[in-house]
Amino acid sequence: MKRGDYQLGYRGDIEGLRALAIALVVGAHAGIPWLAGGFVGVDVFFVLSGFLITGLLLRELENTGSIAFGDFYLRRLRRLMPALILMIVVTSLVAAVVLAPGEQLQQPSAAAMAALWASNIYYALVQMDYFAPGTDSNLFLHTWSLGVEEQFYLVWPLLLLALGRARDGKRTGQLRWVMVALVVSGLIASWLLTPRFPQWAFYMMPVRAWEFAAGALIWLGLRGNVQGLFGPRAARGVVQAAGWVGFLLVATAALTYGANTPYPGWRAAIPVVGAVLMVWAGSHGDGIGLSRLLALRPMQMLGRVSYAWYLWHWPALLLGYAIAGSHDPMVRLASVTVALGLAAASYRWVEYPVRHQSWWLDRPRMALMGCLAIMVLVNLLTMAWFNTTLVRFSSPEMQRYAAARSDTPAIYRKGCDDFYYSSAVKPCYFGPSSAPHTAVLMGDSIAGQWFPAVAEVFGKSDWRLVVLTKSSCPMVDESFFYARIGREYTECSEWRRNALAQLSELHPDMVLLSTVATDGFSQAQWVEGTSRVLGSIDHSASRILILRGTPRLPFDGLDCLAAHQGRPKWLGARQSCDAPSSDPHDELVLQWLQQASSRFTNVQIIDMNDRICPQGRCAAEMGGVIVFRDSQHMTASFAKSLAPELGRRIGDLQTGTSHASLAGARP
Repeated sequence: MKRGDYQLGYRGDIEGLRALAIALVVGAHAGIPWLAGGFVGVDVFFVLSGFLITGLLLRELENTGSIAFGDFYLRRLRRLMPALILMIVVTSLVAAVVLAPGEQLQQPSAAAMAALWASNIYYALVQMDYFAPGTDSNLFLHTWSLGVEEQFYLVWPLLLLALGRARDGKRTGQLRWVMVALVVSGLIASWLLTPRFPQWAFYMMPVRAWEFAAGALIWLGLRGNVQGLFGPRAARGVVQAAGWVGFLLVATAALTYGANTPYPGWRAAIPVVGAVLMVWAGSHGDGIGLSRLLALRPMQMLGRVSYAWYLWHWPALLLGYAIAGSHDPMVRLASVTVALGLAAASYRWVEYPVRHQSWWLDRPRMALMGCLAIMVLVNLLTMAWFNTTLVRFSSPEMQRYAAARSDTPAIYRKGCDDFYYSSAVKPCYFGPSSAPHTAVLMGDSIAGQWFPAVAEVFGKSDWRLVVLTKSSCPMVDESFFYARIGREYTECSEWRRNALAQLSELHPDMVLLSTVATDGFSQAQWVEGTSRVLGSIDHSASRILILRGTPRLPFDGLDCLAAHQGRPKWLGARQSCDAPSSDPHDELVLQWLQQASSRFTNVQIIDMNDRICPQGRCAAEMGGVIVFRDSQHMTASFAKSLAPELGRRIGDLQTGTSHASLAGARP
């Protein structure tokens, strides 16, 4: 045995458990609809790391009375770093070719942090929600878990050495109680932090350390003599039952969790306990039950390349979409298959050979300096990548798209919309305060995008316009979980209630409501929740108009336009930046809004989608005007161009009433 090279012995079931964990993660990221919670495979990896690393360190401590920190850290680098650096370099090179400059700008800093094993800290600081739409454009998002593991490796030997200095008879008991305390306190911290600071709870190692400690407990206290406790015959049944219960817990989490699940919080305990039970069962299983299945040859083969497949699958999925321009299941299948091939090659020619090179431990100082030099070099290369991309991004055409991204309604610059930061109602007023008529524009960002057009329609001396908007806050009186903040959006419910109360006091002549056609509500919630909103202002508003939600593109409109401008011509992805406007769910939401509005005599619906997407096609750009600044919000310039038609349609609805003067907004 080489210096510092302590082994625990091969366990086929653990290799198979790695295969199960990576299959869950890849399945979730590949978009398998019934496996949205497959991200819990990362929690399984954390438990395995806690079990294996604790065992290695305690074995060394028992044999030598100390821990060779330099050797331990070099073994971790030898095991993990070569494949990681290879993935970062290859992914960056491909991205520099196939991604447009605007898509590349966020990548170099993430690549640099990944090379430093600090991407989890980076994502926590920039408040990047792992589950939110838009984060699936970051090529290195998946490396957050590697940062957590490497930071765990930094502190764990110190903890075990400090506690392991007790006399042999007290060492295990002392460590066991410390691990129990870490599990309990960590789980409580995760439970408390997840609703308030979801990114910190998700990404930061101290909040995740309890999962590693749970794995350590298997080594410290759960490997006792099962036969002595239950007898030979009963012990076999207990071990088999534990393994299958553990599998069911992990499977339940993978099948029932999703992007709208507050995570980690207390829910992380389910896959963690499941992983603990499976590892424990394998410690006593002797090739029975679940452990026997996990140890099958195909599972072991997949388990061996699990780390490499984890590294490659995420960038393969994102770059596959960039190249093919489609989220078609066959494209995703091809992407993860290519990633598996890259993983096998990486394992065969990089990970495995380097892992068995002894010179790392024979020349520790040189090896450590070499690792640091590689990290510095990668960071220098990412800086060069960023600078080159920034120059390309500064071209006039690219700046046109950048300007369109910021082409938002003036209400945001006036501070009318607090987004999710508070529940304060901050109305904005436009027009003379003495105007005889009042109009109110109310809703979420889908309503807010209409402000340029509505301001034109009501920009007359006899009208005063009041804007009451809160982004991501639908005009449906129902509580809901908001993935971006990782909890129930209580600020929205409070804001909506107070805003409706203020609206009632205004006694407006006209109210224009609009909201996103979210799939977060059921039919009953849409109908009844909308009815409650309408009912709360029905007697105080003369006329209520519901503006139908904007059609959605299946891609970011500006990214698509920029991609055509910045990608090589031979790359035929997304030949046209348009898509059909029809969406089954949006049609259902329209029907539900009609059901709710039919209960009131002063409520009508305006559908402008035929002007946003003529002839059933939504285009990112029409007639030289950029239509969408993302996948569903119109640019302020395009929205303003719709003012004459909006005024005409409002005027048509108002014909024969005291508000017929709005028809003057016709083209």
